[in-house]
This record gives sequence, structure tokens and C-alpha cells, in this order.
Amino acid sequence: MALEQSNYIAVISDIKIKIQQAQYRAVLSANKELIMLYRHIGKVLIDNSSWGNKFIDNLSKEIQSDFPGIKGYSVRNLKYMKKFTEDFPDEEFVQQVVAQISWRHIIKLMDKGSSYEAQVWYANKTIENGWSSNILAMQIDSQLYERQAISTKTTNFLTKLPEPQSELAIETIKDPYVFEFLSMEEKLLEKDIEKSLVQNITKFLLELGDGFAFIGNQYHLKVADGDFYLDLLFYNYKLHCFFAIEIKTGEFHPEYAGKMNFYLSAIDDLLKTEQDNNSIGLILCRNKNKLIAEYALKDMTKPIGVSEYKVLEEITRKIVGSSNELL
Repeated sequence: MALEQSNYIAVISDIKIKIQQAQYRAVLSANKELIMLYRHIGKVLIDNSSWGNKFIDNLSKEIQSDFPGIKGYSVRNLKYMKKFTEDFPDEEFVQQVVAQISWRHIIKLMDKGSSYEAQVWYANKTIENGWSSNILAMQIDSQLYERQAISTKTTNFLTKLPEPQSELAIETIKDPYVFEFLSMEEKLLEKDIEKSLVQNITKFLLELGDGFAFIGNQYHLKVADGDFYLDLLFYNYKLHCFFAIEIKTGEFHPEYAGKMNFYLSAIDDLLKTEQDNNSIGLILCRNKNKLIAEYALKDMTKPIGVSEYKVLEEITRKIVGSSNELL
């Protein structure tokens, strides 16, 4: 009887899952059809651009006249359709990738004025991470694409980690990190920054990226008769390893790498299991000299990265300053 009840529950659960999957596919299919329709309309508008803006005005009126109550065909949205087709000329890419995100997401991509390469990257990351349109806009404003460019990063991952973990670890690191919940005016100590990061752990995890789980701050490591305390400890389920973070309020100094190397050795001995990959360390500092950081990491035995961190005010000032230079 218990087995029959268990089978009954399993059958019902399977049907529910199938319904949810079908509903999801239906939503994706409907969204794809809508996006491809918008692209077609955008192409028509481009092909007949010689008729001027009046054509768009008249088309909007005609559509709303023949389809009363229909939404999405305002003059403004029709202009977005035209821009969409111009910004994403590769129809195959639109079908396979862009059509998987909503029109609201696509508008955010176009409004933010990113390069085509950045738009492609953000579209893929939106699908990968399930970002809402507001989260997408925030990530673009924080220049996430530029901060994750591999060429700007200071790590020894390529020599200390096997493939493909090394490439994935490099992609995980940003430079700089942006902490929107810290004020540039505050004279914060390292413990104050750590406390703020923990208090705003949800925002901090979003900035760290996908795959991080928070384990603890001032994490106690007992080595011989000594007590040592790591600023922040995470686990990354994509990298399958512990991820240690040390925070510094000033410039990077070479001795920081040695201390992080010691922490990672302790974590690998005390916490790491056979199922885990080697632990990774990240030193966050206000400023760094790239060459000094590279020299400091060169002969370390453990995989370590060095990144700067900024507050949102600094990033905003930089963006505004760059915009003023173009005026």
C-alpha cells in the first residue's frame, strides 16, 4: 500500500513537472516569435527609411486602428525595433541567443549604448545567470564587461590551475569590484569594510558573480598552536573549491601574497576533501601596481588573484568624466 501511494505521488509529481516544462517552453516560444516579428518589422522600417519618420507614425496608427487595444506598437517601440535590427544584424545569433531574453532586456542593452561585443556578452550572461532587466541594467552601469576582460586581470591561475579550471577561474575574477553600499567619503578600516560586506551579503554575492556560497567571515584556521583568521571564506560550486578573500584598505604589497598562500595551504589541509579542487585566493585592495602584483604572484605555489575595489561613486564619476570628454 505504501509503495502504491509512493508510485501515485511520483506519477503526479512527474505530470506537474511536465506541465511546468511545457509552460516554460511555451513562454520561450512565444517570446521568440515576438522578438523575430519585431526584427522583421525593424528590417521593413530600415528598407523603407527613405519614406521618413512619417512612415513610422502612420504605421503605428494603422496597427492600433486595425488591432484595437494591442500593445507594443507605439512610435517609440517601432523605433526601437528599427534600432534592434541595426544593432543585431546577425539573424542566426538573434534566433539562437537574443530571442531567449525579453524585449525589456533588449531595450536595456540598446539604451546603455554598449559595443556589439559587449551586447553579445551581456545577452549570454543574462541567459546564463537569469538576470532581470533591472539587474542587467545595473551590471551594464557598473561596467561588468570591461571589468571581466581577461587582459586586465592579475592572477597566476594559468600556471597554478589545470585546464579548464584556470580559464573558468580567470572569468570569475573582476577588476575592479564595485561595492555600491560603501561610501567613498568614509574613512573605513579593513574590519569596517568586511562588516559592511557581510551585512550586505546579498549584494556582495551578486557582485562576486554566479556560483558563490558564503561560509563565514573572520574564519578561524588553527595551525599548530597558532590561531589565524581569514577575512572572508566562500565556496564556489562552479569551480568546486573554497574561495578565500582578504581585504586591504590601501595599496597592494607583496607580503599580502605570502600570507594568502599560507591561508590557502591551511584551507587545503583542514577543509578540502577529495571531491574539491585546490582552493583559490583573492586579495582585494584599493590600488595595485600590476607589475608588482605579477612579480609577487609569480613564485607562489597557490592560485591567487589581485583585484582593486571601488565604490559606486568612483565608477559614476569616471563614467561622467569620460562622457564630458566626448562633448
